This record gives sequence, structure tokens and C-alpha cells, in this order.
Amino acid sequence: MTPAEMNWAGNITFGARRLCTPRSVAELRETVAASDAVRALGTRHSFNAVADTAGDLVSVAGLPRVVDIDPARRTVRLSAGLRFGEFAAELHERGFALHNLGSLPHISAAGACATGTHGSGVGNRSLAGCVRALDLVTADGGTRTLRRGEPDFAGAVVSLGALGVVTALELDVVPAFDVQQWVYEDLPEAALTEGFDEVMAAAYSVSVFTDWSPGPVGQVWLKQRVGDEGPRPMPAEWLGARLADGSRHPIPGVPAGNCTRQQGVPGPWYRRLPHFRLEFTPSNGDELQSEYFVARRDAAAAYEALARLRERIAPVLQISEIRGVAGDDLWLSPAYGRDSVAFHFTWVPDAAAVAPVLAGIEEALAPFGARPHWGKVFGTAPEVLRTLYPRYGDFEELMARHDPSGTFRNDFLDRHFPG
Repeated sequence: MTPAEMNWAGNITFGARRLCTPRSVAELRETVAASDAVRALGTRHSFNAVADTAGDLVSVAGLPRVVDIDPARRTVRLSAGLRFGEFAAELHERGFALHNLGSLPHISAAGACATGTHGSGVGNRSLAGCVRALDLVTADGGTRTLRRGEPDFAGAVVSLGALGVVTALELDVVPAFDVQQWVYEDLPEAALTEGFDEVMAAAYSVSVFTDWSPGPVGQVWLKQRVGDEGPRPMPAEWLGARLADGSRHPIPGVPAGNCTRQQGVPGPWYRRLPHFRLEFTPSNGDELQSEYFVARRDAAAAYEALARLRERIAPVLQISEIRGVAGDDLWLSPAYGRDSVAFHFTWVPDAAAVAPVLAGIEEALAPFGARPHWGKVFGTAPEVLRTLYPRYGDFEELMARHDPSGTFRNDFLDRHFPG
């Protein structure tokens, strides 16, 4: 492996001695068994060193493609390296869907679930919330399957790669559905802060985009499920915002050609729930990202705390997105035990300039028990994280049992889960 091997954003250079792309589970098992340090590498969309290692990086993208749909059980079994956009159409053609998708269809299923990545919608859990079972290659080269309902399962889904290399996932599916996407512009800030729940619950999936400038909130993307009555129009004005007269990119002034179809044109769930189309690159990677989850009941107060920092945030920000996420029972999920609202920040690619702003954001959100996204840039201290996750110590014990040799540990895990 060469020093030029980087993550998608280019802010992390991997320190691994080599990158392995096994072509079978048997080859993967041999690779893991022969190594003293292994980390799984997905689509490289993490913005910190969670996936790095001084040993061997292994990609499961080369494993045989598996998309096995069980209509009776309403599940799909997937090879872990598949990107969401690579199997969604097949799932739809068979009459099924995932309950939600993230902003990008370009990320791998296993990587998204392992870091607690999510989509939007106050009634929609994170992508990890639909995992029913997962297959792991363990440190000795063995295999293990963990299923929902088993004692270790809730700690193993959002596991940061700490328990083994995931080779396959079984996910819950729902009947296929269509979605209409609408964009409203210039929502009065008071309409958001005084009616946060109303805005977040206005559609199946809702994203609020802001650059934190004074005045109206820039855009609200409403993704409505198409019901039995068929597509329906939306009013020209809503809560003081106006319906966009054309397609929009989340960042004002950027061409919208790579965004999913808007203006109420109905389409399959997998072509509307993401913000960006699979066939286009969403950006060139010249950015950093951070995200913090607070309890939904605290969202308006958290917004106001962040708004007081707008003069510090705006100069290093490209865009900020606010989304609702339903609570779950997965130990390391940022939405564990509470319905949440996530405040996402896409920064300019200048870590030194972003760092002090990030410290200010974390201080402002501390009274709300803000949990950072595991795969993005954050500075929250390990001793603080431990207070934010009731099952933190249980996860450390789970790591010790599943990986007593420390094969899957790295500097990131050693810092945050010293045991």
C-alpha cells in the first residue's frame, strides 16, 4: 500500500502496510488469520481515522455479489461491500424497498451500518436499524453470525469494525413505494424554531439546509411518499417559505444536475430519498464533515445555541443540514434510546480553521448531550462520550470477548475505548 492511499475527502492518509481485496470469504479468512492487525475498509467516506491501521486494510468490495431477497420473511441478504445504489433497483423491481436511504447512494451497506450513518425522517431509524443479522470473519479466521434478539446483537451492528470483518448483512425490507420531492426556500427562522416538530414531521423525509446566515433558512427538502391517491401538488407557500421554481442543489449557486429529481415528479424510493444520483459524483471530496445528534425535544434550543455562533460557523462552512432520526436500541448508535435531530456540517477542507469552530460547537451543544457521528470529524473527549452512551462499558466488554488479541483495534479505538 502506498502513502497516496487516502479517504474520499483526502484528509486522511492511511498508514496500513497493504490493502487486500479478497475475492472470496475463504481468502478473507486466510488474510485475517495471518495478520496481527486488520481493519475493514468500506467506500472511504469516513472523515477521521476510524478505519485506519498500521497493519492490513481489507476491502470486502471484491467478494462475490449477493442480493438474496426472501419475500416471505421480507428480508434481503447482501454482500457487505455493495453500495446502496448497486442493489436498490433490483430490490425495487422485486417489489421491495429499504425503509430509508442516506444522502448518498455511493456508500457501502456495511460501512454505513457500522458507523451509525442514517437518512432522514422522524419515523425512520438509521440504516443500521434495519439490520436483522450479520456475518463476521473473526480474528482467528473463523466465522460467526449474529442475529437480532441475541445478547450481543445490539452491540454488534454499530461496531466501528471492532468485532471483525462483516461479510454479509441481512436487512429488513418493506413494500416498494414511490416518492415526490419538493424544495421550499427562505423558511422564516421563527417558523423553524417555534415549530421544529411541525417542520421535521412535514414529510416522510425532511432535510433543512442552512448556511447559518441571519434571516430565513435557505432550503427545506420534503420527500413525500406517494399514497394510493397518487401524486399530489403542494402549495406555493408553506409556513412562510416559497416553493422553488426549479431544481436546487443544497449549496446555493451550485448546479443541481447531480441531484435527485425534484419539483414533485414521482419516482422510486431509491431515486428520491438520496439527495444525489448514483451515476454522478456528488462532489470532488474537497470538504470535511461533522455531525451531532441531540434529543428531538432539545432540537429547537440546540438550534438557537448554534445560531449564536453563526458568525464563527459561516466563514468555514459550505452548508449545514438538519434531519430527524428515530431512536433505536443499538448501543453505539448516536440515536440510541432517543428520537433525535442531527445537525450536520459540511466544512471547507481546512482542518486548522475548522478545529476551533468545532470546539465552540461542541461546547454549545454540551448541555444537550450531543453525540457525534462516529465517522466524521469531532473532538468530543472519550470521558465525555462515555457519559453519553449508557452501554459504553458493555461495548468495551464485548470488544474484549470478541477480539481478545486486539486484532481489530487501532489508534481510534484505543483512544475512545481503552477498556
